[in-house]
Amino acid sequence: RHHRLSAADSLQRVLDHPVSSVLTWLVIGIALALPVGLSLALDNVSTLSAGWDSPAQVSLFLQDDVTADEARRLAQELAARDEVGDIQFISREEALAEFSSLSGFADVLSSLQENPLPHLLLVTPSAGVAVVADLREQLAGYPEVSQAVLDMEWLQRLNSLMELSRRLVLAVGGLLVLGVVLILGNTIRLAIENRREEIVIVKLVGGSNPFVRRPFLYTGLWYGVGGGACAALLVALALWFLGAPVQQLSALYGGAFQLRGLGVMGALNLLILGGLLGLAGAWLAVTRHLAQIEPR
Repeated sequence: RHHRLSAADSLQRVLDHPVSSVLTWLVIGIALALPVGLSLALDNVSTLSAGWDSPAQVSLFLQDDVTADEARRLAQELAARDEVGDIQFISREEALAEFSSLSGFADVLSSLQENPLPHLLLVTPSAGVAVVADLREQLAGYPEVSQAVLDMEWLQRLNSLMELSRRLVLAVGGLLVLGVVLILGNTIRLAIENRREEIVIVKLVGGSNPFVRRPFLYTGLWYGVGGGACAALLVALALWFLGAPVQQLSALYGGAFQLRGLGVMGALNLLILGGLLGLAGAWLAVTRHLAQIEPR
């Protein structure tokens, strides 16, 4: 019964000061929305890059003095390897014709005295992406090969960059969560100071520390839940604001990518996180300051 009364009374006290309560909720919401929004952005990029993982190919640029017949013989030799699933030979003439049609510089390229492009072998490994790097190192050792380029290197760099970004988000999120706890702790401390005389009277008539502590814990809970709701709302507004430009950009590249939001469970988890942070901040503040308030 006292839990119900404390929860209702704490909520009423929070709502009795709408301006200060809304400002507190917004501060908490912004602090929680920043790491959550960055994490959502990384998740969307991960979803977008998931379709780029295959096929992994090794591009073998042959030496300039390698003839087309020698290149075909090398392609047949490489195709016999167990690690090679498929191999495609592109002659320098085919490469120049494709480059002319795609680059828009056909007139300029036609005036060249000789073809500057080498013969090319596109090697698709039969094994997974994990062993492609080893295969590239082996293929680069052939004397006919001038350069072996792994088409997945840029994606591996992207994944490494995203992993670094996730760690930065975790670090920034941890600092912001600590800031939320300190903000709530300071808010509860002010509430304790405003009710100092009431606390002294309750202790005079025999009220225990848990009895006195309970309303302030519920106050921290309401502040935390309200901050979590503000954070979910801010993230949803940001995704809505960015949704249309992202769809337009995706359409220009022939895709149909859409930003993924928090969802119902994500918003609920954010409310729970805010409530737990509110309880933590309130507990720290009450435990520290309640012991200093004793009747004389």
